[in-house]
Amino acid sequence: MVYMVRRLDALALLGLSAVLWAAFIIELYEHQLPCPICLLQRVAFTMAGLGLLMNLRFGVRPAHYGIVILSSIAGLAAAGRQVLLHILPNNPGFGEPFLGLHLYTWAAVAFFGLLTYCGVAMMLGFLRRNLSPRRFTFPEKFIAVLFLTIAMANLASTLLECGLGPCTRGSFGYHWLWP
Repeated sequence: MVYMVRRLDALALLGLSAVLWAAFIIELYEHQLPCPICLLQRVAFTMAGLGLLMNLRFGVRPAHYGIVILSSIAGLAAAGRQVLLHILPNNPGFGEPFLGLHLYTWAAVAFFGLLTYCGVAMMLGFLRRNLSPRRFTFPEKFIAVLFLTIAMANLASTLLECGLGPCTRGSFGYHWLWP
């Protein structure tokens, strides 16, 4: 069971990487810079991904799932706040909808899915107490590199957008590239 959970962790990390890459591509090609609440959601996705990555690298541990769970709760709170900000009738929301829903609504769904996955994985992964780490396989290394690459790209993008100070509400633009 532990090996199946590791494969599911790898798939979940691949899904998180896809979410972060999609948001980054939308930011670049659609010129939709993330708002401060969106940046919080990206941080929560990244922290949840780090918990899954630790499961892959160091073996399945309850503490690693704890990181994913706490990060998902924080991300769900940020996404839920943003959904509630734009819930009024005739409110266009922030950004363009994707498949009928805004990205922050999809983020709330994804965080809820992560919480559900962690609950099921913890039930399945700890039926047998084989917590020894396995070899870090090539597909797992590829997924880890894919995830760490987008995490660093998001960090660079956020630094360009916000600088070293806080991201304020009206700071839409890459302030370090052009005034």
